Amino acid sequence: MRGILGWGAYLPYRRLDRSTIRAVAGTGGGTGHRTVASYDEDTTTMGVAAARDALRGTAARPRAVWFATTVPAYLDKTNATVAHAALRLDRTAAAYDAVGSVHSAMGALRAGLDADGPCLVIASDVRTGLPGGADEAAGGDGAAALLAGSDRDGPVLAERLAWASLTEEFLDRWRIPGAAASRTWEERFGETRYTALGLEAFKLALGDAGLEAGDVATLIVAGPHARAARAVAAGSGVPAVRIADRLDGRAGDTGAAHPGLLLVAELERAAAEGAEAGRIVVLLTLSDGADAVVLRTTGALAAHRPYRPLAEQLEAGAPVAYGTYLAWRGLLPVEPPRRPGPARPSAPAAARNRDWKFGLVGSRGEDGTVRLPPSPLDAARHPMAGETGTVAALTVDRLAHSPSPPVVFAVVDFDGGGRLPVELTDVDESGIAVGDRIEMTFRRLFTADGVHNYFWKGRPARGAGQAAPDGEGTG
Repeated sequence: MRGILGWGAYLPYRRLDRSTIRAVAGTGGGTGHRTVASYDEDTTTMGVAAARDALRGTAARPRAVWFATTVPAYLDKTNATVAHAALRLDRTAAAYDAVGSVHSAMGALRAGLDADGPCLVIASDVRTGLPGGADEAAGGDGAAALLAGSDRDGPVLAERLAWASLTEEFLDRWRIPGAAASRTWEERFGETRYTALGLEAFKLALGDAGLEAGDVATLIVAGPHARAARAVAAGSGVPAVRIADRLDGRAGDTGAAHPGLLLVAELERAAAEGAEAGRIVVLLTLSDGADAVVLRTTGALAAHRPYRPLAEQLEAGAPVAYGTYLAWRGLLPVEPPRRPGPARPSAPAAARNRDWKFGLVGSRGEDGTVRLPPSPLDAARHPMAGETGTVAALTVDRLAHSPSPPVVFAVVDFDGGGRLPVELTDVDESGIAVGDRIEMTFRRLFTADGVHNYFWKGRPARGAGQAAPDGEGTG
């Protein structure tokens, strides 16, 4: 039996109210809100956040990592290796990218399900449209991670029964490298193509599994073409009450991450309801063809509790102004900081200090003292990424270089020992105080000369699950 062993989901803290768009852009907008990656987030950092949660509470160690996105932080360099380092995975675990299209996420998931041994599949995306356009309002940012494996690796939560893929070349959505936004053909053209493909893939997958539409407990239809997704759902023969919410109004379409996010939402819901084993879930995606995977839940699902439930993340978050969103996306030039920008990070220094820089690994001396950064005199390593701490001191710096000033710094005392001065994120200067609880998050400090300087920041601990501290390799 091979299927899903665990999952993680990540939605950025900031949300854009779509009703604020029209007042500035003169058009666009709508109802509900979309998730917005902060200025210090990209597809790599969000993918790491989701993957950390997917690996909590399991002893399975990935033998491979697949990272899928349409907006890679790097080209010519593998982004999955950054996630690999932040998660502190074994050197023998391979790391690959699958980038450039929404479809790549399903290819990565199929590779993970077909692999030998545990495989971590990360899908992460930042969706941007031109101001006032449909993609801007309908898009969303986020990440999902699925740990695939067999019952030899741990309890399988959802077993794969069948997979059907249909490939067809037609020009519906495209973006040339370097362009700020995608372009689309007339909507009815894509709807016609995708509706036929989706229904055929759905029928083929059910046939391979020996099932009929009436056996499906939940049908998930993902893909950037919302009209086609609704048409496929309506024509599938699955009752409307069994069609999964696409999260359009609460998160937006997160592109390559969206199939995984919607699957996480359904598995999480089934686990919370204590669903019986044998529940049939079909994930159907429409992107450069159609893919349909049939999953059957197992008895282990009801006992599974995600560390940071997606349902809680959907209800959380704080607003971001439309102008700030445009500035973070680079669509609205703003006055730069008055101080010189940072220099390009040193590649040799990053390589020498990989465990500290990417994995936040300190050291512990023979007397039990935790040192951050690690001391070469200590023999024991001490992972800190899963630790929580308390703000001991605060300062707000309005002069330091930042694309979104002011910078909030804190001195954090960790529960298990160790003190670290660290930049805070996902917080307003009036929303943090001495004594507040802090958790760590992998972020991009800055980018200089095309080099992203990744490290860890602190953020307020806002009701995350109380799972055991990160184990070896979970960052």
